[in-house]
Amino acid sequence: MTMADPVDRPGDPDLADQRLAESFATGGEPTFAAVYERWSPLVYSTARRATGNADEAADITQAAFASAWRSRASFDPTRGSLPGWLLTITRRRIADRWSQRSREPIPDDTPDPGVAITPVDDAVDRILIADELQRLGEPPGTIMRLAFYEQLTHAEIAERLDLPLGTVKSHIRRSLDRMRRRLEVDREAL
Repeated sequence: MTMADPVDRPGDPDLADQRLAESFATGGEPTFAAVYERWSPLVYSTARRATGNADEAADITQAAFASAWRSRASFDPTRGSLPGWLLTITRRRIADRWSQRSREPIPDDTPDPGVAITPVDDAVDRILIADELQRLGEPPGTIMRLAFYEQLTHAEIAERLDLPLGTVKSHIRRSLDRMRRRLEVDREAL
C-alpha cells in the first residue's frame, strides 16, 4: 500500500483553488460559476466593509465579477493569485462607487447601523502584499516579512537569519522590485 502524494489528496482546498485559477482564463461558464462560488464571499465582505451597505456591496460584487468575466483572458496565474486579482478589480469597483456617490448626493444613503466602515484600500493592500510575500519563496519571503511586519533593520535581519548583510540587502532590493512589477502588471490588466 502506498501513500497518496499530498498534492493529489482528494478535497485538498489549495490544489482545488490552484486548478480553478489555472483554468479561469480559458474556462467557460462552469469555471466562472465555481470561481464566483469560491471567492464571492471575499469580494462581498470587502465591498461591505468599504461601503457599510449590503445593497451597495452586492452591486459592487456583481460589477467586480462582471469585469472579471470580461477580462478573464488577461488573468495570468503565474503573475498573481486569482483572489488577489479579484480584489484589485473589487477595489476599482468600490472607487467607481465612491466617485458616483460624490456626483449624486443621496441624503438617505447612510450606512447600516452598527457596521464599522474601514478603509478598504488598507485591507486589500494587506491581502495583496501578504499574497506577494508568500509567492517570494524562501529566504526572500522571510526576509521581507521581518522587514515589513517586525520592522527589523537589514543588520538585525542578517543577524537573526545568520546571513551576510549583503545577501539580505540584495534579497530585499530584488523582492521589492519583483513585487512592484507584479502589482503594476495586475493593475494595468484591469
